[in-house]
Amino acid sequence: MATPGTREARRFDRSIVEGPIARAVWRLAWPTVLQNAIGGLQGIIDHAMVGHSVGYAANAAIGVSWQIFLVVIVFIASLFTGMGVLVSRAAGANDHERVDRVVYQAFLVSVLLSLGVLAPLGYVLAPHLLGIVHATPEVTAEALPYLRTMFLYSLGMLLFFMLGGALRAAGDARTPLRLGAAMTALNVSLNVVLIGGAGPIPALGTRGAALGTVIASGLVSIVAIWLILSGRLIVHFPRGMSYRPDFTIIRQLFRFGLPAGLQGVAMNIAGVLLLRFIGALEHSAEAQAAYAVAYAELFSLITWTSVGLMGAAAAVAGQNLGAGRPDRSVRAVHLAAQFGLCVAAVLAAVFLLIPDLLLAIFGITDPTVVRIGTQLLRYLSVSAFFITVALTFTGGLQGTGDTRGPLYITLVSQVAVPMGLCFTLQAMGALRAEGVWTAIVLGHAIRCVLSVWRFEQGNWKSIKVD
Repeated sequence: MATPGTREARRFDRSIVEGPIARAVWRLAWPTVLQNAIGGLQGIIDHAMVGHSVGYAANAAIGVSWQIFLVVIVFIASLFTGMGVLVSRAAGANDHERVDRVVYQAFLVSVLLSLGVLAPLGYVLAPHLLGIVHATPEVTAEALPYLRTMFLYSLGMLLFFMLGGALRAAGDARTPLRLGAAMTALNVSLNVVLIGGAGPIPALGTRGAALGTVIASGLVSIVAIWLILSGRLIVHFPRGMSYRPDFTIIRQLFRFGLPAGLQGVAMNIAGVLLLRFIGALEHSAEAQAAYAVAYAELFSLITWTSVGLMGAAAAVAGQNLGAGRPDRSVRAVHLAAQFGLCVAAVLAAVFLLIPDLLLAIFGITDPTVVRIGTQLLRYLSVSAFFITVALTFTGGLQGTGDTRGPLYITLVSQVAVPMGLCFTLQAMGALRAEGVWTAIVLGHAIRCVLSVWRFEQGNWKSIKVD
């Protein structure tokens, strides 16, 4: 009988490249979607706790801090996109050794970048980054300790994202689901104590929310590393593997990952600029609070679900291309988009029907914040359909190795068009909240159209992996 660490126990799921394609997509999609929905729920709970405990300034602080944090962490996490391309191709070709080597090198680079770059620079630059988004003094007071904590102890979160991405690319979406659910449960438990205080532990407010996140992600990442080292997962770090970097693999990680990193940075810089425009509105703090709740949290129920489908589309498309079956890659992406549209329709209806109840979950009762948040949710109910299609087709492109196309599309749809509209409105003295919301919807619509067009061109079929 095979032991947990043997190759027989770690065979790749060949139904992804040989069985019914709809079943393959669904088997990877539902655990990933559920994991991301649970992760989104964690953010919602954080906002609800600090909103009730501190007030809407704390909601704005977390929203602003998270947007800034994503600009940096998404760039470093771009390595995981490159890793996903290499792992899915190797898994499609049934090459266990190459999968293990790629994931191990991604692990080494992640540790180095987190401890050597992100932690020290993030701590020092945090006050300047908050100044860029025009955060008010009351928001800055809440945001600074949150942001510095996230930067200093980001390693656990990076490793969690990396290992989850590696397992999904190799065909195992259920283990990341279990780890993600455990992390969310632990995070919520810690936040109940740290945000509001309990017994000898004082109420730490927004800093408590950050501490809960980094502690939970760190502990779960330790467990995940142990599972890999013990040979219990489909990805394994063999004993005796050298600590020295393999620059051949690392160059491939950056070759495919760097465009995705630049894409992520561009998107999040656009998000920071958007916050800057929001900060220039008449009711800036109220508008930032509404944006933090409606867009960063409630809309995340759509984006996190779509990102889950994007990951499934990337894994199935990449593995089938690695197995020499690009026709199955096309069908996988189309099916993932159809799943996403169904979810978007349900959530868009909820945004339109019960906006007041949704905002009240976060302790939002200020009339101005409620009015702005309700208005934004109406716009986001339209964006839901565009973004879910855009993200699933982006997954198809990135999973097959076309990471440059999504970068160019992002620069046009998420930076040039919406920022150009906001700049124009501001120069004309006509910048209002509805103008910013229109820019968001327009950007999502253009991204959707261009992503579908790029994928249907089929140039990704000829991309080679060295």
